[in-house]
Amino acid sequence: MAEATMATLQALDATLPTDVRAMNATALLLAGVAAFALLAAALAWAMRQPVFSIRSIRIDGEVTRNSAATLRANTAARLNGNFFTLDLQATRRAYEGVPWVRKAVVHRIWPNRLAVRLEEHRSAALWGTAEGSDLLVNQQGEVFAANLGDVEEENLPTLIGPEGSSAAMLALLLRLDPLLASLNTRIATLTLSNGGTWAAELESGASIELGRGSQSELLQRSEQFVATVGGVIARYERPLVHADLRHNQGYAVRLKGISTVNDAGPTRN
Repeated sequence: MAEATMATLQALDATLPTDVRAMNATALLLAGVAAFALLAAALAWAMRQPVFSIRSIRIDGEVTRNSAATLRANTAARLNGNFFTLDLQATRRAYEGVPWVRKAVVHRIWPNRLAVRLEEHRSAALWGTAEGSDLLVNQQGEVFAANLGDVEEENLPTLIGPEGSSAAMLALLLRLDPLLASLNTRIATLTLSNGGTWAAELESGASIELGRGSQSELLQRSEQFVATVGGVIARYERPLVHADLRHNQGYAVRLKGISTVNDAGPTRN
């Protein structure tokens, strides 16, 4: 029946003059545009209703460094819009701009709430490119700014190197520090020059010239040093002052009041 009715309408339309058919098509088009405009206006009106204003923000994840009050104070002025119009990326950036916040993930919760999951920085070292700057390196090797008075970890090592080198420096630090445990000391400062030369200052006050090379080369050099320097220190019964690991198959050391060169090659180990 419906197919017959449609066929009849099409047959009648075909008998109409061309200008009349064009007017009918135009009328239908205008009616469709008007209906769409009315629907869009209705949706825009509904989206502006107070029921969709953000009423609460739920904070999950790591919030040990910031209270609800400090989070609100740092972000409230940058959260504009309601459930529909709020810019989630801008909101994420607002939370990631709060001190100690490394990462924020923001979700809408119908009809008027937000959920924010935070990940905080966990400090692994101080970043010493600029004297007096409040810069640290987190456990991912990223440099971030924070109030050093808020750092709870004691005796954090310092990394000093070119911009962009913090991740590589932290990776080497985490490999070198366990090696030096047998010498009853830790790295206080690890330095990488612009030319690629590595050096370390130890908590004992001694310094070590590590030289150039890949991480594996530096570690091999350091392993040879740690494996034999204990015997040198025991022999002379003097504390280590300086070590130079840049010699081929060996190293030079300066003990308090004594300088010596030790062959760290396979024939002497």
